[in-house]
Amino acid sequence: MKSRSILQQSREEKSLVTCYSRYHSDAAVSQYCDAHYGPQRLGVANFPARLAQLCAVAMEGNPCRRALDLGCAVGRASFELTTHFDQVTGIDYSARFIELADRLRNYGTISYQLVEEGELISDHQVHLADLGLAGSAYRVAFHQGNAMQLDEQYSGNDLVLAANLIDRLPDPGKFLAGIHRFVVPGGLLAIASPYNWLESFTPQHKWLGGRFRAGIPLSSLEGLRRKLAAHFAAVGEPLEVAFVIRENARKFQCGLSQLTLWRRIR
Repeated sequence: MKSRSILQQSREEKSLVTCYSRYHSDAAVSQYCDAHYGPQRLGVANFPARLAQLCAVAMEGNPCRRALDLGCAVGRASFELTTHFDQVTGIDYSARFIELADRLRNYGTISYQLVEEGELISDHQVHLADLGLAGSAYRVAFHQGNAMQLDEQYSGNDLVLAANLIDRLPDPGKFLAGIHRFVVPGGLLAIASPYNWLESFTPQHKWLGGRFRAGIPLSSLEGLRRKLAAHFAAVGEPLEVAFVIRENARKFQCGLSQLTLWRRIR
């Protein structure tokens, strides 16, 4: 029984590595650097900065000691949260994303390249000072890690943000069942997702929604409610937050991520 569990864990880890390999590519690094730190695209506000702002508003009147940003990518939301929280931790599965976020924290600047068209590229630089984030950057720490296997050292947060993460996990239900251990009683869990379920990341029977259950359509929002009901209560109504990822000068991915807020009640 134990050996079967170890074998299953090994298969899941191998599957994760395969699925997440795209987030280690040069193209992904460039696209995420631009999405986090580049100029506004197609009139859409910066997605991670907007999420951090919405979380800060929701936290008004509550303690803002520690925040955990899961799936932080190259770190913009984490940096934004440092202007509201005493201590912020950003975690991502991609070592390349974390390396860039950490470099930006330590040196205040990073460089990246964007594809313009074909093999033509352009050079770009990011300066935390230009974003008004240099003064509080010391409050954040970045770590490479797996959201499905969080260490207890990351517990005790007044806010946990999981942005565009749950539909890229092999078992989102398992993640949600244990996430309360990392949120203090009365603290907030913020989940944003476009619910873009793909079997290459999540087996269909483990999708939170977007499928039929016993012949009845199940939405991802309803799936979230069911999984979180034991420890959380919904706060307010869901919000649709737009995001844009630039592929080249004339091609963009546009989407809407549904942001839901949950108060830990037990």
